[in-house]
Amino acid sequence: MDNRGDNIKEKGGEGTILKKLELSQVQVYTGNGKGKTTAALGQGIRCLGAGLKVVWVSFLKNSGSSEFKALDRFSPQFQLIMANQKMRGFYWELSSEEKAETWQDCQVAYASVQELIAEPVSDVLILDEIMAVLEYGIIPVNDVLLVMQQCRARHIELILTGRNAPNSILAGADLVTEMKEIKHPLANGIRARQGIEY
Repeated sequence: MDNRGDNIKEKGGEGTILKKLELSQVQVYTGNGKGKTTAALGQGIRCLGAGLKVVWVSFLKNSGSSEFKALDRFSPQFQLIMANQKMRGFYWELSSEEKAETWQDCQVAYASVQELIAEPVSDVLILDEIMAVLEYGIIPVNDVLLVMQQCRARHIELILTGRNAPNSILAGADLVTEMKEIKHPLANGIRARQGIEY
């Protein structure tokens, strides 16, 4: 019997009742403003606090981002899978060889997503920067639409992040939040700060 999520506690009446996570949804954090990964991370921490097991798959960011160092402290309840096997810059700045390596790394990470869903090994699955992977044509949109269906069928909460979410994904999601940039320090030449932007 699948009892993932049985450790979620619902207070009521006398004592505490264990309740299985039955309703799984698809959340999307998109837009050109700062905060998409941050929002997904906050949601993941909240899930962790409720006793849920979380798997975070990072597609284009690398281990230089500070949140990944913090997530190691929550292992194995909060598992991190890093697509980038090397420290790399922004995708559009990469050489042809580096893009080919990134392409391959993302394919391997996506294959692991399929395995995670098939087993399944988590209550919550976060695919960070998946929208950029779609935009660059590394993974087809239809593959992510299939992941959305599979997660719902297996009661896995799915969180997708990244700019320029395709309309088909927005239409199929249960929750969509758009981060809109109104003002950002980068426009004034202020570089990204460790612990704040990465």
